[in-house]
Amino acid sequence: MATVRPARPGEAASLTALCLRSKAHWGYDAEFMRLCVPSLTVEERSIAEGRVLVAIDEAGQTVGTVSVGRDGDDAELALMFVEPTAMGGGTGRLLFEAAVALARQLGYRRMTILADVNAARFYERMGARYLRNEPSDAIPGRVLPFYEYDLTSGASS
Repeated sequence: MATVRPARPGEAASLTALCLRSKAHWGYDAEFMRLCVPSLTVEERSIAEGRVLVAIDEAGQTVGTVSVGRDGDDAELALMFVEPTAMGGGTGRLLFEAAVALARQLGYRRMTILADVNAARFYERMGARYLRNEPSDAIPGRVLPFYEYDLTSGASS
């Protein structure tokens, strides 16, 4: 089973590459992926602020990352990606639970999630509540499912 630790300074580029590999796993074309790069970039600033976590497997390899951002007064699940070879093995659940704990530690009461359509069912299984579709932050004209997770009770509000 993987473990979670805070991201370290200097890991932004390798974590960004992981995010891109994970997104590409779903068969998106090169132009789509090019447009996603800004939205999938892990920022060194976020690492320095303690908002990025990393999942490590038993061999010490990075197998996922998650970032908790700000969405007004709420937390935002800014990035959450699992290495394609580790998908389906519990890493996503581990990262989501770690993000929830971090968001609570930072004092947030609600976390919003703009989900890729391929991840929507995962977030529903984690207890997030679908609110509506929202415009993609990367692809003009694309809409994505938008969720909330109630951090005060451990379930959606």
